[in-house]
Amino acid sequence: MSQRSVLVHADAAALAEAVAGRLLGLLRDAQAARGSAGVVLTGGRVAAAVYRAMLADPGRDAIDWSRVDVWWGDERFLPAGDPERNETQAREALLDALPLDPARVHPMPPSDGPDGSDPDLAAARYAAELSAHAAGPGGLPRFDVLLLGVGEDGHVASVFPGHPSAEEKGAVAGVRNSPKPPPARTTLTLPTINTAAEVWLIAAGPDKADAVGAALSGAGDVPLPAGRVHGVSRTVWLLDEASADRVPQSSRLG
Repeated sequence: MSQRSVLVHADAAALAEAVAGRLLGLLRDAQAARGSAGVVLTGGRVAAAVYRAMLADPGRDAIDWSRVDVWWGDERFLPAGDPERNETQAREALLDALPLDPARVHPMPPSDGPDGSDPDLAAARYAAELSAHAAGPGGLPRFDVLLLGVGEDGHVASVFPGHPSAEEKGAVAGVRNSPKPPPARTTLTLPTINTAAEVWLIAAGPDKADAVGAALSGAGDVPLPAGRVHGVSRTVWLLDEASADRVPQSSRLG
């Protein structure tokens, strides 16, 4: 059964630095145990701050970046290099400065890629990429840690409450008519997310407090996507004080 932790930090800046240090430590430990490590990245303001903090942390030099596999949990279905793409954000904040093996960096297809403007075909292509590197459960790669932002509505990746994406059973889904722009996206599904050894849900700011509180408590007739994800071994909520406003002190650790 997955162990759940709720760790609350003073503010968004402290949160980003703490997540960065924690992530570097996990990647280092995974490499010590297996020789390689697999991480699934997310997007958003807090994620960008985490990536910048990782680059500034001297602990990054303890990792063999050529043996790190980089995946994405979801992507805005936009042209390659578009500033709104999660890939673009991660490359600018961190990845372009690291000695990664390009063959081990796996961005989701862009809208100007081989699948044209069809997010379903792009999702199928990414599912095939996952399958080609299967090393973990369910014919998928081993994900040592999978990062997720938490939306104001309780969505994670591009899995939105009440949207068909929340009930997809395949490995990757194309998303149309997203309630949050842009309307077309690709995303790992909840079953795929839940194969990760550890799932970290990261949130900052008062606008996330209601969703965080509801997801952790299971409130509502239908559980929010953020409340339906879990790591195989560990699920970690990483919050600042503002986003944790609805989380009882008795539920917090750290």
